[in-house]
Amino acid sequence: MVESLNDDGRAGIDAALVKRLIAVQFPQWSGLPVEPVPVDGWDNRTYRLGSGMTVRLPTAAGYAPAVEKEHRWLPVLAPALPVPIPPVLALGEPGEGYPFRWSVRGWLAGDTARPDRIGDMAGFATSVAEFVLALQRIDATGGPAAGAHSFYRGTPPGHYDGETRRALAALAGRIDTRRAAAVWEAALAAGWRGAPLWFHGDIAGGNLLVREGRLAAVIDFGTSGVGDPACDLVIAWTMFRGESREAFRAAVGQGRGMWARARGWALWKALICLAADIDARPAPAAEHRRVIGEVLDDHDEFG
Repeated sequence: MVESLNDDGRAGIDAALVKRLIAVQFPQWSGLPVEPVPVDGWDNRTYRLGSGMTVRLPTAAGYAPAVEKEHRWLPVLAPALPVPIPPVLALGEPGEGYPFRWSVRGWLAGDTARPDRIGDMAGFATSVAEFVLALQRIDATGGPAAGAHSFYRGTPPGHYDGETRRALAALAGRIDTRRAAAVWEAALAAGWRGAPLWFHGDIAGGNLLVREGRLAAVIDFGTSGVGDPACDLVIAWTMFRGESREAFRAAVGQGRGMWARARGWALWKALICLAADIDARPAPAAEHRRVIGEVLDDHDEFG
């Protein structure tokens, strides 16, 4: 999840802290300016370091394991992928009152993907599918098995069964919970029986960068790992629709069970978000309703 932020000191992190960490641990970069990025993530605070680097600091302990994971594996993944991913430059240690490891990365130019920035949405969907497939083809031997570090992306969607059923109960009478429950049951029944594959874990517009309307880079591998890559298909309903969804489905392939689990992942997130937003935030709630409706229709057509 991303939101526009200034240098607000959230999680005890601000530009002054970043400058101190750089000065102590990487003095060769101490003369470079440090500025918060215009659109920041929730899991991490990100700062520009000069014109060609970023500093990325986890905001809580649950996000800290991603730092070492990405430091170890991004250089392994990068050569096999069709577009750039964050270049790893340095691994910072706790210090100056900050308790976690942190990273220095190369800056990747581009804007976060939005439909108004993309000229050919079907072509863009095909490019995303090609990225997903390229990631799946990388040797997963020794890779980080899905679990807590990936927030259980890559594991069976049943990890979130309790959350999903509580959301269904909360939304009774406000959405078609009978159809939604059928989609969820189908996801639980469609167990993953293949060898572990690499997955990104959060293929979404905020983590896809575009230049001149085309996919230019993929960022934020904090929820990546090896396991069941069904979670990487969720973008079929969150960002794509109509022709672009058809293009994504055709290009990415995958079996019926994979799509059933993907619908489960999309439904889980949309349900818990709708339950939280339905009476408080009309615009996000409308989007969650849209996703739920399209997932249910997709199950009726393809399930």
